Amino acid sequence: MPVPAAPPGQPKKAALAAWIGSALEYYDFFIYGSAAALIFPDVFFDESDPATATLLSLATFGVAYAARPVGAFFLGHYGDRLGRKKIMVFTLILMGLSTFLIGCLPTRDQVGTLAPVLLVLCRVLQGISAAGEQASANSMTLEHAPPDRRGFFTSFTLSGTQGGQLLATLVFIPVAALPDDQLLSWGWRVPFWLSVAVAVVGFVIRRRLEETPVFAQQTASEGVVRMPLVILMREHWADVLRVIAGALIASVSTIFTVWALSYATSDSVGMSRSSMLWVGALANLVALGAIPLWATLSDRVGRRPVYLIGAAGSAVAMFAYLWAISTGNYPLILVLGIVAFGVVYSAANGVWPSFYGEMFSTRVRLSGMAIGTQIGFAVAGFAVTFAAQIAGPDGDDWSAVALFTAALCVPPVIAVLTARETHTVPTERLGEHGGREETRPEKVSA
Repeated sequence: MPVPAAPPGQPKKAALAAWIGSALEYYDFFIYGSAAALIFPDVFFDESDPATATLLSLATFGVAYAARPVGAFFLGHYGDRLGRKKIMVFTLILMGLSTFLIGCLPTRDQVGTLAPVLLVLCRVLQGISAAGEQASANSMTLEHAPPDRRGFFTSFTLSGTQGGQLLATLVFIPVAALPDDQLLSWGWRVPFWLSVAVAVVGFVIRRRLEETPVFAQQTASEGVVRMPLVILMREHWADVLRVIAGALIASVSTIFTVWALSYATSDSVGMSRSSMLWVGALANLVALGAIPLWATLSDRVGRRPVYLIGAAGSAVAMFAYLWAISTGNYPLILVLGIVAFGVVYSAANGVWPSFYGEMFSTRVRLSGMAIGTQIGFAVAGFAVTFAAQIAGPDGDDWSAVALFTAALCVPPVIAVLTARETHTVPTERLGEHGGREETRPEKVSA
């Protein structure tokens, strides 16, 4: 049965809600990354051993990624049973609350080892929230989108994520410029306190969304799926494995955002915090334009070739970017950082929301995306910790880190080469494994 058309304007509303909600949610998520690289080693860990303090701080960044698979099973299950909208609202509130609490935590000087314990607990809550955010927003936009523009509309979730990262970086630039005594006492807390506004704005936007027509049709005709995970593992286990492998591409983002920032501002290179934050800000600004362009291209030529450009290209681009940092040449760092993260990585980043989502049927789409991506993202989150160890005692072996990052780009390449092309498959037939390509449906206006 053909899926009913979305109400007029609803695809655009869903895309806008996904963009703003993801931007606000990932603002919360990424300010932690900046703080973990620049602030937390001095605030929450033993300052007498700077190398170990930095390693432990970066490990807390990865803790959220370890919590994400757990949240994915829980939120994926209820998202496919209760609908996409409820999960989108829940994840936003949980992220805002946990981030605000981080800004209120006592430091190591005040409560000793209890401080990093509380920090880890709040980070776990952030991870659980993030586990359902992208999968629910992607499912919402994909199922509302016109069939021939699913790539473009779903890309708004990821451009929103980049927008949140840009916002987090811009907020941290003036904070990082504060004198050290002000920065370490109260300045670092301000970006976390702003999450109250994040939660309120996001809640208002997402509460106004309508549930998707394809989900409403599926529940009306077949009823609520009692055990989505059972169906997922029985019918889509191979696609879940592909998504896990593909999600390792996020290692490029975590290495760029956290480890490279820590390396560039270390004594071995000596770049200023503010100058390196501007590299990230400008790269994310370029990504805001590149992501929907790559996604639009995938609506024309297919998901696989565009994703392959991003996955294979990122392996090469990371070598160039980390080498540039080792030279200390700021113009070179700026240009290669924008190319690597803003342009090349955006090819994979802009296409995966539609590419992964189209692998699954409506009844298990949110579960499949959440579980697959979050297991892969868990590895990507700890890539920063592994990179800190691989970089050696002085933390300056950039070539080893670049090789490690390139190795993590190999599974995504394999995943895309073994996946079906789905950009012309009608929405109601996504997840069917009987055939390959379908005739492109007639264009449906947004």
